[in-house]
Amino acid sequence: MKKLLATLIIAGLATSASAAGIHVKDAWARATVEGMHMSGAFMTIHNDNAKQDFLIGGSSEVADRVEVHTHINDNGVMRMREVKGGVPLPSKANTELKPGSYHIMFMGLKRALKDGETIPVTLKFKNEKAQTIHVPVKTAPMPATH
Repeated sequence: MKKLLATLIIAGLATSASAAGIHVKDAWARATVEGMHMSGAFMTIHNDNAKQDFLIGGSSEVADRVEVHTHINDNGVMRMREVKGGVPLPSKANTELKPGSYHIMFMGLKRALKDGETIPVTLKFKNEKAQTIHVPVKTAPMPATH
């Protein structure tokens, strides 16, 4: 009986440990046309760890560079900028990467991203190990520009 109880406790701890970490859901990337050299990806990231982490960058075979960007108001004009230090991922919380806010930026696209395909993207974190996700590409309305 004691052996069974000890085994169940150890199994429970192992399950809890594997459930912690960073989880990504609802990821998608914006489709492009030939000649476009940039695109964005959006998602919800859940940090189930006990400590805050940071999304600091990424990589993908479809782009020369993958950066974390946000929009800033520069004298009334919205501009995209790389997030130095990364996007904060608070402990036990969701962080949404969405158009007009934090997002993944593909720089130097090697080809067009076609609606309906899936692309591999490796997300890099300050503390957690890198994680490769498969991101569906969707046609979405382009944001208004000034």
